[in-house]
Amino acid sequence: MKIKFLMLGLLSLITATTFAQKGELNTAQTEYEKFEALRQAQPAMAIPSLKKAKESIDKASANEKTAALPQTYAVKANIYGTLAELDSVVTTSLPLFTTAAEAAAKAKELDTKGENKKLIDNANLVLARYQLNKGVKEYETGKYNLAYKSFDFYRTVMPEDTNAILYTGLAALNAKNYPAAITNYNKLVTTKYSKVETAYSELAGIYLESKDTVGAVKAVGEGLAKYPNNAALRRTEIEISLQQGKQKEVLDKILSAQANEPKNKSLYYYAGLVYSNLGDAAGQKVAKAPVTGKAALQATRDQNFAKATEMYMKALEIDPNYFEANLNMGYIIISPAIDIYNNANKLPTNQQKAYDAAMAKANAQFDLAKPYLLKAVGLQPTSYDALNNLRTYYQGKKDSVNSAKVTAQINALQKK
Repeated sequence: MKIKFLMLGLLSLITATTFAQKGELNTAQTEYEKFEALRQAQPAMAIPSLKKAKESIDKASANEKTAALPQTYAVKANIYGTLAELDSVVTTSLPLFTTAAEAAAKAKELDTKGENKKLIDNANLVLARYQLNKGVKEYETGKYNLAYKSFDFYRTVMPEDTNAILYTGLAALNAKNYPAAITNYNKLVTTKYSKVETAYSELAGIYLESKDTVGAVKAVGEGLAKYPNNAALRRTEIEISLQQGKQKEVLDKILSAQANEPKNKSLYYYAGLVYSNLGDAAGQKVAKAPVTGKAALQATRDQNFAKATEMYMKALEIDPNYFEANLNMGYIIISPAIDIYNNANKLPTNQQKAYDAAMAKANAQFDLAKPYLLKAVGLQPTSYDALNNLRTYYQGKKDSVNSAKVTAQINALQKK
């Protein structure tokens, strides 16, 4: 009996000694938990607990009995990570972050039984938030390479977070790190991202930016298979087809679909878009063409614009509030007016009658575009393209008052 009693006494002594050794560690964790509980509702009262937590974890880290415990590293990662997150000065916050990141990595290495998993996971979330906030500041100041690295850290901790994937992809794109941008956008389109249709279109654009037409075609094809009525994707498909010299193929495809779906407004819009692009391409060649070739190119442009007008009109007959059709209709009509206006202003001063006749013709053409330009702005008042086209109209009509009003609207958009 005495032996058993002595054994119990010895166990009690060992337990008490172990607790004493872990006292600072336990205090650090308790004070950090108090901070977490108070930080949102009563931040002023929370800070003293964080300071006490740091004092205790520093002592626990210096104590040979607790320094190498996975719990010590896990608690230290949380405390130092939070200190970094609360510090808005990079030069002082970054060393805190580095200490926290090293502690989190060591905690994960030592925690073979997973006893501190919750603490380690929380520490990594804190570190991710720090990198997210740092990345936002870097992105806003144009430091896209640094922002990419910051956002990518955030993404590794939150691999399924759509914002993490999007921000990393955007930073990579702006840094012209196309492989990283493509990787992240390819991941983004597999998630429940609310603007996944737009993501497919942006992914195709990134492929094109990196001179990978095959990848762009693949992205557009996958996007259209899921979202066949997406105008941006269809437009990209058309643009790629035109770049590849496949305008006849894409046009035949659209016109064939029209026969099967005569009430599908999008098909008429897409056909109009092909004709618009063909007209623009011919128009761009006019200035550089020899005199003998200008007339033919001008005729090609006018013919394609006439067909585009016909298609846009059919789309608007089905849906008068079709924004894209109104926008493009206005553009198609106003384009020749701009040419007439510019050519009139190149006439010598001794050709006043020719100038007056040309300006009258330009004014009449400008006025034909006005209803569609106003309609487009009415449908989407924050569309830069719609506002810019309307401003062009007012400039062509020499209406400085309305031109200034629209300019102010455009400037307001750019400040947002």
